[in-house]
Amino acid sequence: MTTPLTDRAALIRNRARATTSPVTFLHDAARGEIEDRLALVNKSFHNPALIRGFAAYWDNFLPEARIVDDTEVLPLAQGSHDLVLHAMCLHWADDPVGQLIQARRALRPDGLFLGVMLGGETLHELRTALAQAESDLFGGLSPRVAPMAEIRDLGALLQRAGYALPVADSVRLTASYATPLHLMQELRFMGEGNALHARRRSTSAKALFARASEIYVENFGGEDGRVPATFELIVLTGWAPDESQQQPLRPGSASRRLADALGTEESKLKD
Repeated sequence: MTTPLTDRAALIRNRARATTSPVTFLHDAARGEIEDRLALVNKSFHNPALIRGFAAYWDNFLPEARIVDDTEVLPLAQGSHDLVLHAMCLHWADDPVGQLIQARRALRPDGLFLGVMLGGETLHELRTALAQAESDLFGGLSPRVAPMAEIRDLGALLQRAGYALPVADSVRLTASYATPLHLMQELRFMGEGNALHARRRSTSAKALFARASEIYVENFGGEDGRVPATFELIVLTGWAPDESQQQPLRPGSASRRLADALGTEESKLKD
């Protein structure tokens, strides 16, 4: 049996704890990206579904949407929705391709999938500092920040899942904190604390975070005495295939040469 990436019980506890004093600027940014992209689509949606983890924030986003927890098996009937949104939880999925496939199966022909997740550039400063500190103090590493997908891989994942017209793009955000410890505290209030199944279960030594903070400031600290933290939002869009959509031309069917269209001279390559 494969060991899961995410400790689901710990993830649920982290999210529940975050509702007491939530930090939502990442969700605000994700919501803005979703709204902007939906505004560009010249189509009305009547049967949306919303997959989310942070219920307190997302449950009122689309009042008419079917709300679904981000479990590994999504309770979505095949062909039952014309819009499926995956809101800021795909980066915690043990099987992100499986999530994309399930969302694809839930779409009607020419239905839209739109997902926002954290990408691989997220918290790269903190990853570096924690890894170096743990190596310095203990001579090894333990999982502390969830691995996140790179944008260059996600377009291919959409194709594997059967989407037409797949697009993956990213939005990079930088937040500023008084100290690295303030960043780590805020991650708890985002519900994005360590929920990895393979995480160290014992309490981490204070010396680790003290050393990590020193490394963070030394390598990334700004002239104003504050430290930056990078967050990358990756936005995924794809459509359920339909005959009404634009189709790629058959290879060799072009009626004009590319050089003619560009108004340039064509030169042959040397053998």
